[in-house]
Amino acid sequence: MAGGFAGVEAGGGRAEQYEGRITPYFILACIVGSFGGSLFGYDLGVSSGVTSMDDFLIKFFPDVYNRKHAHLHETDYCKYDNQVLTLFTSSLYFAGLVSTFGASYVTKRHGRRGSIMVGAVSFFLGGAVNAAAVNVAMLIVGRVLLGVGIGFGNQAVPLYLSEIAPFRIRGAVNQLFQLTTCLGILVANVINYFTDRIHPWGWRLSLGLAVVPATAIFVGALFLPETPNSLVERGRLEEARRVLEKVRGTHKVDAEFEDLKVASEAARAVRGTFRNLLAVRNRPQLIIGALGIPAFQQLSGMNSILFYSPVIFQSLGFGSSAALYSSIITGSMLVVGALVSMVVVDRLGRRVLFMEAGAQMIASMVVVATILALKFGHGEELSKGVSTVLVVAICLFVVAYGWSWGPLGWLVPSELFPLEMRSAGQSVVVCVNLFWTAAVAQCFLAAMCHLRWGVFILFAALIVVMSVFVVLLLPETKQVPIEEIWLLFDKHWYWKRVVTKDPKYQGHHHRQEMAAAAAGAVKPVVTSE
Repeated sequence: MAGGFAGVEAGGGRAEQYEGRITPYFILACIVGSFGGSLFGYDLGVSSGVTSMDDFLIKFFPDVYNRKHAHLHETDYCKYDNQVLTLFTSSLYFAGLVSTFGASYVTKRHGRRGSIMVGAVSFFLGGAVNAAAVNVAMLIVGRVLLGVGIGFGNQAVPLYLSEIAPFRIRGAVNQLFQLTTCLGILVANVINYFTDRIHPWGWRLSLGLAVVPATAIFVGALFLPETPNSLVERGRLEEARRVLEKVRGTHKVDAEFEDLKVASEAARAVRGTFRNLLAVRNRPQLIIGALGIPAFQQLSGMNSILFYSPVIFQSLGFGSSAALYSSIITGSMLVVGALVSMVVVDRLGRRVLFMEAGAQMIASMVVVATILALKFGHGEELSKGVSTVLVVAICLFVVAYGWSWGPLGWLVPSELFPLEMRSAGQSVVVCVNLFWTAAVAQCFLAAMCHLRWGVFILFAALIVVMSVFVVLLLPETKQVPIEEIWLLFDKHWYWKRVVTKDPKYQGHHHRQEMAAAAAGAVKPVVTSE
């Protein structure tokens, strides 16, 4: 079983010397910064509802509208299987996938705050274009602009929150991103419920209201402090110390500030940050943070439910309004899960939440698949009792995801990368995440049509693989300072065998030790096994 080292002792540094308190300035920075998640959440929620609205389908996808009404009072796996309709959803994520590499440059050279502002502007433009759309081409252009906004926001916000937070509550602070994402989904679901009754332009209001969170984020970002980590990385040391003192509420920040400078000195010694991700000594960060967790977050099947919950419920025989109402329930469960996670993540740790939720999600998917296999697909409405069990099972799945893979899928990768590759690493995280988001969005309705209830068994099997991955390979990172997490892999039962094979491993650790010694920071770290 994988080993982890919680608490300040894990780092082997001087985290116990860090001082500070929760200040109003810090709270403001967290609120404004985390609000970037609302962009992602609002789009997830609003696109799922709009694609089930009759007025929207009549204007852009009349074939889907006709097929839907041919089976209006029947259960039918295939009534929404249309690749152009799913392209409306997935095009945003393909655009975000590409834009995240531009976001990496902006985040590294101009700061996390700059990327958040660029994302807000692009999201504003995308919402305006979608609201004014008169054809599918305009819809896709608007979605691409929204995707660029999400690419920048998702790249910068988790980094911002992880860097500005005290290490003891880093997990809860980072999960503000997931909380605002969930709130964005819930707000969008509520808006869709009411705009569905406004004919024939209610869908325009749903899509156009995306400009509201975008405007709020841009204005808030004007007053947002840059993270001390980013300022040190760019050589603005005096400003970095002033911000750190203001955020921590004390002038006694010598220990934390020196650690930031040590990490920055190590970062400057590294060239080719994207290429450096492939180095053997960084294999744990690559496998766990950049590839594994962001891919598994989407392969859990959660975003399929978020994208298409109204469509799924309508396919199961629910009416249009009932489907939108059911999506409000699932959105509420997601918010509940995020709040639970914020409370317990820095107490119980990341691994416990991953494992408990994995068992709950597997059981929920098996229940859904079993009911559908026995009761669904015969051209008849599901009974009220069976429909209730389905909604409950889906809600249990959603709430488990809400306290595990949802928030931790962003928190854990943002913790793992050392400063020299943090921006590049987060870009790969977002790229992989959005690739699988787009792939699942594009394929899910077709998979539901062809695999039928088997698609939920597929998701259950993938969650088994995800859970084993976490148990074996992820060390516990709770309450470990972000600049010391790389030391966990030296102690891990498996990764220590990998990182020590890198011919540059000793030199890398020697530079870390010398930089620390020059700053009077820590005792040399023993690197040999």
